[in-house]
Amino acid sequence: MRGAGCEEFQKVVSEYLVRNRSVLDVMTKLQDAATRVNRAIAKAVTYCGCLRIEAGKQEIPEDVKFADVHSYVKSHIEGELCPNCRDVIETELGNALFYLAATCCLLGLDLKSVLEREDDRISTLGLYSLT
Repeated sequence: MRGAGCEEFQKVVSEYLVRNRSVLDVMTKLQDAATRVNRAIAKAVTYCGCLRIEAGKQEIPEDVKFADVHSYVKSHIEGELCPNCRDVIETELGNALFYLAATCCLLGLDLKSVLEREDDRISTLGLYSLT
């Protein structure tokens, strides 16, 4: 399935939804998968140390145009993922994507259409869509 697009990925996910056909099961597994992504990032900070979080109040000058705010806000992330943490986080994100696609399958939604709709929304509203 190398280089698979959304449609092919969703089809494969649908074929593997044997035990997890209940939307309740998939909903809880999606939430668990998101939690595992968060935990993997936290462990990159607290266990491995390849990342650091340096957080504080975002200082944005009052006279800055809204379109330029992105130049002043920070991610609070310092450092780079080591190969091991990168692998773990990519695995957990993949698991979350599986259950996101599974949710689409069970609800009769097309993952590609969902992504395209969100892309259109972001493109149309620009920065204003993220406030």
